[in-house]
Amino acid sequence: MKTLPISRYRFFQKLQPLSLLKKITGKSVTGCLQVFSASGSWSIYVDEGKLIYACYSEKMFEPLYRNLQRLSQQISTLPREIHEQLRAIFETGIENQAIPNPDYLAICWLVNQKYISPFQAAILIEQLALEVLESFLNLEEGSYEFIPESFLDDMPKFCHLNLRLLVERCQMPRSEAAYRQTSPASQSHPSELFKINELKPKSKGTPNSFRTNGYKPPTYSINTNEHRGQRITQPPVDKKIYKIFCIDDSPTVLNTIQSYLDEQTFCVVGVTDSLKALMQIIHTKPDIILLDILMPNLDGYELCSLLRKHSHFKNTPVIIVSEKVGFLDRVKAKMVKASGYLTKPFTQGDLLKVIFKHII
Repeated sequence: MKTLPISRYRFFQKLQPLSLLKKITGKSVTGCLQVFSASGSWSIYVDEGKLIYACYSEKMFEPLYRNLQRLSQQISTLPREIHEQLRAIFETGIENQAIPNPDYLAICWLVNQKYISPFQAAILIEQLALEVLESFLNLEEGSYEFIPESFLDDMPKFCHLNLRLLVERCQMPRSEAAYRQTSPASQSHPSELFKINELKPKSKGTPNSFRTNGYKPPTYSINTNEHRGQRITQPPVDKKIYKIFCIDDSPTVLNTIQSYLDEQTFCVVGVTDSLKALMQIIHTKPDIILLDILMPNLDGYELCSLLRKHSHFKNTPVIIVSEKVGFLDRVKAKMVKASGYLTKPFTQGDLLKVIFKHII
């Protein structure tokens, strides 16, 4: 599916949601379908034709909190007030749109903190996708584009949902859908049913269409080899606080990073002297290091090279932070085995994206 130009604010055209969804179910299709209307926008992410996430801009966190509240009654490791914690960490950048897909970041964080398992994250994503698709299928006018690259490219993937079967469930009468969810067949392990469904030969009399009255098995494969069972619980664990070590000769930059990162999740250590930083890093043993290039005495490239020679920091994420964005600068960063590159000036969303990419 090619990228389609849109005129987001000038006019809307008649849309056929089913036709749009059919175009992104091919095995070669990976990216994000974005659809805009007067009431909001939908983002539907696919990987080789399988849905990996879906969200609606106007109700990004509301369905997430509602489904987490329901899960908190079944999962011993998930606090009932978890939505308050997520709101403090991930909703701070919504107003200025600094953080792309903060709702998906929140799910990744929940898994990383072991509040939920990857299996439970997959179930959560399926429930959210059903709600998003249900509203999307009622759309009559709008504009759209397909973007081959997306924010989720660098993030963990918890499931690959069968988009066609999801749509069928959305079109199913509510009474039948409720019955199916409580029937014994629906309680089987979803990844197992998915494999069975994939291996069964297609019926010659059934067209390959979204519209069908027949019920299909649950719609996803789970990207985990977790133990099978109807309820998965984990022993309570202490919440992890990530140590972020920042080296920059500008106190303003260090203060900005400190203000961008929530103190309940991150412990930020800022140092302006690159020579003194080396010993402090060895003592602190941070989870990730943010390193400026242009510093007196010892520049960022030299410091990164020294860190890589130390056995404890061979695999520690080291992010080069600089205003210099030329090709040679990035080549130098790779030569000293830096993990990533963050360009100044950066937003809160830019900072969180690079941090979560390397610590999740």
